[in-house]
Amino acid sequence: MGRMAKTALSVALILLGITLLHHQRRTFNAISVLNLKNGAQPGEFEWEKIPGLKKLKWHACYEERECARLLVPLNYSDPEGGHYNLALIRKPAVVPPESGFYRGPVLFNPGGPGGSGVDMIRGPRGDQFSAILGPQFDILSFDPRGIARSSPRASFFGTDLERELWNQGVRLSNASSSLGRTWARARVVNQLAAENDDGYLRHINTENTARDMLSIVEAHGRSKIQYWGFSYGSILGATFASIFPDKIERLIIDGVADSENYYATLWSNNLIDTEKVMDSFYTGCHSAGVDGCAFWAPTPDAIRQNLTTLLDTLSTNPLPMRTNSGYGLLDLDMVRSSLFTALYSPYAAFPTIAQGLAELAAGSGKLLFDRMNPPLYECTCNTEQRDVASVQDSQAAVMCNDGDDIPDDLKSTEEYYKMMQETSPWGDMWANIRLSCIGWPKFPKDHFQGPFVANTSHPILLIGNTADPVTPLWAANKMSKGFEGSVVLTQDSAGHCSISAPSVCTQKYVRDYFIDGTLPEPGTVCQPVTQPFPSAETRVGYASEQAILSENMAAEDKDIFEAIFELSKNPGVAHFPSFSSPSGFSGGPMTMNTPCSV
Repeated sequence: MGRMAKTALSVALILLGITLLHHQRRTFNAISVLNLKNGAQPGEFEWEKIPGLKKLKWHACYEERECARLLVPLNYSDPEGGHYNLALIRKPAVVPPESGFYRGPVLFNPGGPGGSGVDMIRGPRGDQFSAILGPQFDILSFDPRGIARSSPRASFFGTDLERELWNQGVRLSNASSSLGRTWARARVVNQLAAENDDGYLRHINTENTARDMLSIVEAHGRSKIQYWGFSYGSILGATFASIFPDKIERLIIDGVADSENYYATLWSNNLIDTEKVMDSFYTGCHSAGVDGCAFWAPTPDAIRQNLTTLLDTLSTNPLPMRTNSGYGLLDLDMVRSSLFTALYSPYAAFPTIAQGLAELAAGSGKLLFDRMNPPLYECTCNTEQRDVASVQDSQAAVMCNDGDDIPDDLKSTEEYYKMMQETSPWGDMWANIRLSCIGWPKFPKDHFQGPFVANTSHPILLIGNTADPVTPLWAANKMSKGFEGSVVLTQDSAGHCSISAPSVCTQKYVRDYFIDGTLPEPGTVCQPVTQPFPSAETRVGYASEQAILSENMAAEDKDIFEAIFELSKNPGVAHFPSFSSPSGFSGGPMTMNTPCSV
């Protein structure tokens, strides 16, 4: 379909009554929580009132969304031997399904592993994805098996209170001196995982989730998938394409990880480009000037040196903190974690991080402390409470089941930790991922772990950033070699996944791919519209910045820009669990709410 025809189609759809996106206050990694057994938290949908069925039955939920629960086999080798109950959500297409314009559902995965698809789509991001792809698509996602609102859910502790008491105030230090303690705590948590397993735990893996996705597609009455997966979602997408190469209508993997390295439980080549993102902070802050970056210094290297000095001071002199959000210590590990988090979303985080570092250099750690402080834990004394936002057990369940077994002895752990330290300045933090699998139950490894080679029914599109902190562009080029006819689209930006930066160019290629299957020419590079630190011309406030940047755009491009600009401020891609250590390792600053006697 030519550009003029696409424009005509867009106009026709607008005349059918398409509404513009609603703008919403920006937040950073906001997550809503659900109490499955005792009623919903404020703003949460009461999922327990929806019956799990083998056919989709949609119910109105949240704001302008529809929800359903789909029963899928616990074990696809024994379809009648038990079931998982998957929580699905969609923003329905604006055009009716019976119209000639309707193009069916596009299934999203937010990454993780352990990310909630419901949380990704339930709020404004669902509207933003719809604006990018077009009103002829359903925007569809789900909480994968073992995760969040799907049940049974991976949970290694008997109650939330048990988990909180185990975690509270015990935050993993990334110093090698704490490694023995971390190793021992991992063994305890994974022993609890085995003890609390009712026979479902071994079936939480990526192959089964890929099969669940096919079940979801078929429940929609379709035979082939349309999919856009981010981060870990690239591993899920590559797994699906390898198992079901004839079931691909459209498939994008964005922020591409090396699936072979993942299934080997190595996690050893993710940090190739991490320092490129840090360099972009130094150069961007310097270019923005003293009015555009609070941590400005006369040269990028001076900014680097000032940060090094600040971190060196914190390593021996943590700050005692008491703020409205809690109390505790602001130490080296917490600030490094905050920095690493910011590398995922520079457009959302760099200006704020720069402000926090400037305040810290002046003696105040409040901004950074509050940024990393977890939400208040509300102790209800209810032993059946289940707060889905706080449970990281599902991350370990997916990745430890997926990957090869690792040595359980402390010496091997120390050797791996040393190797990761030598790999990257952030290697000690990244090593936490593999550490979460120490002592994991020895389930049979009879699921798919490769090879990632396929001639798919439609060529797949891979997207990578030139400076991605955890999924380097190198991995996208490697994975592309296994999928015949696939193309890598490069986005020249820092951050994790394409939606971490506002590139109209990238998102127009995404739209074209989903609408008519066209791929960019090999070697195509897309630029972002702006940079993380605002320039002097756009340093006039959030809404004005949007207006200035989009002033001369065509109407179609402006709609895409407004959506991706908002997304880049709050991408919603679930992080690999690097700095947020595995369940049972972290507690962070002390926070208090309702007292409880037990």
